[in-house]
Amino acid sequence: MTVRWLTAFVDVPASDVVATTTFWARATGWTASAPEGGRGEYVTLVPDHGDAFLRIQRIDDGPAGCHLDAYVDDVDGTIRHAVELGAVVERPLDDGFVLRSPAGSAFCVFGHDGQAIRPSATGIGDGPLTLLDQLCLDIPPAGYETECSFWSALLGWERRAAMLPEFSYLERPAGIPLRLLFQRLDDTASDRQPAAHLDIAAGEDLDGGAAVHEQLGARILERHPFWIVMTDPAGLPYCLIRRPPNTGPVTSR
Repeated sequence: MTVRWLTAFVDVPASDVVATTTFWARATGWTASAPEGGRGEYVTLVPDHGDAFLRIQRIDDGPAGCHLDAYVDDVDGTIRHAVELGAVVERPLDDGFVLRSPAGSAFCVFGHDGQAIRPSATGIGDGPLTLLDQLCLDIPPAGYETECSFWSALLGWERRAAMLPEFSYLERPAGIPLRLLFQRLDDTASDRQPAAHLDIAAGEDLDGGAAVHEQLGARILERHPFWIVMTDPAGLPYCLIRRPPNTGPVTSR
């Protein structure tokens, strides 16, 4: 099996769909599609150039958050491989499947639909060029190594150490729009569930990027040397990170 594309979903209740869609469309510079899906439950944010890889989805229950969709050339083979690695199939969809990773992270698998071109970075207002760059899985420590190994084996991508010991990532192939980052949480509570958040590459001008996002309705939660933690209007956390948006490597001060 080969993973051809990844798409990030932001999952929010109906009351937050309009505000969330408006914010992320403005923050990315992309255009929201008409409602899609069997119940009009999601919209796709469509870039001017390149293929889409971000969607906003209305959920009827459960916590708001993010999840990953993988588009592959062999759906049945990918599902068998995922189950062999410890995933659980939750339910079939019209054209794919919903699964849970060993740590409990939801993800979906679909057949590849021709997506191939990663969009270029976009300048928003007076801010720096930015581009959605990563989906970060926030994993409790007890399940961290198992979860990282699962995703590396499922996607067939090599795992690498990051600059800080609580992070690692998978080396994505050229053309894949999202890098998969893993963060080991400090919380040791046995009932802590994994979560996920988006990371937007903003180059060196994190403060400029954060200022623009504040104007769009986001709030700053924390500042770190290599990233700024924000929340979108629905209260979901995301990060602006010090990575060149069109090339990817982490930069230092």
